[in-house]
Amino acid sequence: MRLAGPGVRLSLWGRNPVHLGEVASACRSRGAEAETRSLDLAGLDAAVAALAEEDAAAPFDCAFLVAGQGDTLPCGAVVEPPEQVIRLSQTNFTAPATLAAMLAERMAERGRGRIALVGTAAASHSLPFAATYSGSKAGLARYADALRLAVRDRGVSVTLVSPGFFAGGPTHARPGEIPAGRVADKMIAAVLAGRAELVVPRRFLLLRWLDRLLPRPVRDRVLLSLRLP
Repeated sequence: MRLAGPGVRLSLWGRNPVHLGEVASACRSRGAEAETRSLDLAGLDAAVAALAEEDAAAPFDCAFLVAGQGDTLPCGAVVEPPEQVIRLSQTNFTAPATLAAMLAERMAERGRGRIALVGTAAASHSLPFAATYSGSKAGLARYADALRLAVRDRGVSVTLVSPGFFAGGPTHARPGEIPAGRVADKMIAAVLAGRAELVVPRRFLLLRWLDRLLPRPVRDRVLLSLRLP
């Protein structure tokens, strides 16, 4: 919605065709052209083929890869079941990394382009109740930085967006949260400026450094004390 406007062409992807159609209609009401594609990133071959087709027909100037599932430890389980590990790893790391690599190569050939990979502030912490979520997003963070270095001299920027807690509505839902619209504004500005990373809210940078500086026994006790709300 923040990007929609006259003269803008949007390619909107999502799993839910109903919600996708609603978003597309809202974007068109703002004057943008909006095409939709409903697919599941678990079918990665189809996603790669679709992206190649769209980019060949109308090259992407900017791509926001906002893919993520945040499932946590099932009730009563000690570790996550294998099927959950596979699904979250595919959605949170394999799919966005693959699509980003494909676009980065094409953009590098054109000599221009911007890519945003949306991770999470949780990637900086070993969360025992969300091991696959935090682990897969940590992998995405490292990949984004490596990809950025690979294409930065080819006119292509790669920005890692690491959000913390934010509210889905226009107001703060809980203490410490910021509105999703504010996150979107900051994300778009960071991507257009070609920044390497955006952490929002910025206080999560402090938590990242605390995680790194605390002695391991102390850090382990803190992490093990965390509980889901």
